[in-house]
Amino acid sequence: MYQHILLAVDFFEHDQIVIDRAKALAASYQAKLSLIHVVDNTPMVDAGYGDMPYPIDLGNELMAIAQAKLHKLAAALAVAEADIWLESGSAHQEIVRVAQEQQADLLVVGSHGRHGLALLLGSTANSILHHARCDVLAVRLPDQPAA
Repeated sequence: MYQHILLAVDFFEHDQIVIDRAKALAASYQAKLSLIHVVDNTPMVDAGYGDMPYPIDLGNELMAIAQAKLHKLAAALAVAEADIWLESGSAHQEIVRVAQEQQADLLVVGSHGRHGLALLLGSTANSILHHARCDVLAVRLPDQPAA
């Protein structure tokens, strides 16, 4: 029986599928549901300026936007403030770290189908699967249409 489910959200197009799955599992197991979102802190580089980062700091703006979305989702799912994590850094590392620290026994993440180079490089869900110390449910998301 799962007692603490940590839902990792990325706020991409098909997030609701993952959210609904985690919500249903939490209800089914009468488990605590927690939320995490990680803002990637990879610096943006403008090729026109060589290796110099953009002169503006988007990190604070991205964190503020993510925080608003995370709190809106938490309210919709009745998740307590103490069970919400907004982190900055490497998504798979932060998700695995918080899951371990908070003693989650199930991580729920979305997983896009990967092809070509993305398959060779791996994905966040794949990294979480290999490094988490708890069970991981990778919810298969619909493939994105070719551009």
